[in-house]
Amino acid sequence: MSSSTTNTTTISTAGPPSRRNTELVMLVFAVIIPVFAYANAGLALSDEMPSGMLSYGLGLGLLAGVGHLVVRKFAPYADPLLLPIATLLNGLGLVLIWRLDQSRRLAQRAKDAGMAFAPSAPNQLIYSALGVALFVGVLILLKDHRILQRYTYISMVVALILLILPMFFPARFGARIWITLGSFSIQPGEFAKIIIAVFFSGYLMVKRDALALASRRFMGLYLPRGRDLGPILVVWGMSILILVFETDLGTSLLFFGLFVVMLYVATERTSWIVFGLLMSAAGAVGVATFEPHVQSRVDAWLQPFEVAKNGGSDQIAQALMAFGSGGVFGTGLGQGNSDLIGFAANSDFILATVGEELGLAGTMGLLLLYGLIVERGVRTALAARDPFGKLLAIGLSAAFAIQVFVVAGGVMGLIPLTGMTMPFIAQGGSSVIANWALVAILIKVSDTARRPAPAPAPTTDAEMTQVVRP
Repeated sequence: MSSSTTNTTTISTAGPPSRRNTELVMLVFAVIIPVFAYANAGLALSDEMPSGMLSYGLGLGLLAGVGHLVVRKFAPYADPLLLPIATLLNGLGLVLIWRLDQSRRLAQRAKDAGMAFAPSAPNQLIYSALGVALFVGVLILLKDHRILQRYTYISMVVALILLILPMFFPARFGARIWITLGSFSIQPGEFAKIIIAVFFSGYLMVKRDALALASRRFMGLYLPRGRDLGPILVVWGMSILILVFETDLGTSLLFFGLFVVMLYVATERTSWIVFGLLMSAAGAVGVATFEPHVQSRVDAWLQPFEVAKNGGSDQIAQALMAFGSGGVFGTGLGQGNSDLIGFAANSDFILATVGEELGLAGTMGLLLLYGLIVERGVRTALAARDPFGKLLAIGLSAAFAIQVFVVAGGVMGLIPLTGMTMPFIAQGGSSVIANWALVAILIKVSDTARRPAPAPAPTTDAEMTQVVRP
């Protein structure tokens, strides 16, 4: 056989396999692992299998099954890893929250404060169901993610309203990040991060060429023109206002960090990263000098044990001791004492329970799951065929990654505590619902990116084109 016939490449419109069956198999494991963790925690706490184990497993399996069927129908070429990882994280979060609900110390603390102790796991299960419902709604209603580009400036207005509204409601635990109406409360910043990513994607897609222009080079950095600094100065000013009026370090860092990351991706200019870090540090240090709540968080970060000894907040000190006592493999689910942290044990500090009861290995495994969601988001951005989809996937992935970093960094003592919640794991309705919506949009973008190209119009010579290489 001659070489001209052996080196033959066929060009077709066939795309990658849909991987839906792979997703289904991984979803089975994503349900089984939390069920076994639930049984393990129950045996450790009371030496018997926990009640409701079958209903818990069926409930989580039903949510996963509904999500899978909708993905199979409305996003058949979507990334097969995103839904199983989100399901696994959500399931593990329910187990950890249920485990803390069994704490007698937390119940006694609530009783001493004159409050009725209410378990959080049942509410979290309802919020998870609402999150999956929103996930399904996004997949069904969002026919094409590029439709969102039409609402660039409407997104900006909605995001600003969501960020400003909490200023008019009473502060909780020192921060104004909740809208509270009677017994109902919502944290709008969780939803604003998605809407802001939509706005930045639409804005930067139009303005990135102007922002990429450099007027001069200084110390190895390309300095942007003065007039092009306008957008970043506005966003920086807004993040500082959030920090001053809402004393919410987490949302401020998330908001500004997201914009800087997307600016870098859109313009490929390292100078934006350097300017962003310098301005973020200058703003945080400046506000910390006169805002007592921010200042107390910085003090607790710098000297956690001294602050606890002097009667201040002992949460960071307790969290650090929980990580230390967990060692490499942990004490085992249900056998730790992270409930000593108090009322925030199942929300801001739930990672400390992972560190104590599952050890360094379990913490690394959990962070790996978060890293996989971010990696699949970045991979989706690289595969996306339209610039808006690339920026949107990067923006959503960056928002997710920044939130995990600021929460994990705050609990581990790497940065000051921010007051945000660990996605899917921590107790909080707004967080779990918003993050299911974020995953749904990523799945929709990945479906478009992986979908095979449309077949060419039929011609008289309708056979497949063959390229014959010499």
